[in-house]
Amino acid sequence: MAHPALHHYVLAIILLALSFTATSTSTSTHNRRGLKSLHFTLYQQEAINKTVYLIVKGVTGPDVSPSASPFGSMFVNQDLLTISPNSSSKVVGVAEGVSITSSLDGLTNVVMEKITLELKHYKGSVSVLGTAHNIKVIDLPVVGGTGDFMFVQGYIKPSLVTFENPNIVYKVEFHLYWPSYFANHFSHSTDRSSTSNVV
Repeated sequence: MAHPALHHYVLAIILLALSFTATSTSTSTHNRRGLKSLHFTLYQQEAINKTVYLIVKGVTGPDVSPSASPFGSMFVNQDLLTISPNSSSKVVGVAEGVSITSSLDGLTNVVMEKITLELKHYKGSVSVLGTAHNIKVIDLPVVGGTGDFMFVQGYIKPSLVTFENPNIVYKVEFHLYWPSYFANHFSHSTDRSSTSNVV
């Protein structure tokens, strides 16, 4: 049986997981401000002590809830991103990152993650840097990218789908936007301005 404190770490990792769900259709449009956008969902497949590890155990403060991690705890992950919650579904990416418990109550974590994607018309990575909460669903900012995601901005919204120790599945919604000066780049290649299947 798992150690009771492991449950606290798992919950923190779950919220950390910038997991993602690829739906069969996604939208890719230009809005009134000239921003090209892309919206899709993937599922992050996480397994305790297989794809996510507690590297540093922090200091437990007073009145810490069961959903908390000790202050200063550091987790690292390298999780597969699939198109459905089923772990055997098609893999279209990898999420690699670090989460550090940054509040004394153990509920807030600083998250840094690189998400590498190989979608139907998009290949590259997006970088995420933000603050996650162990209980609340919070948007995490996308601060840049590489390849087809160069100059991208936006956010991801991770949420817990299932937790069956040691396996955790997160749904990650992607909301990506390119500035107008870069959106024109897409007109020189495959037409990506209409609704398309990204997986």
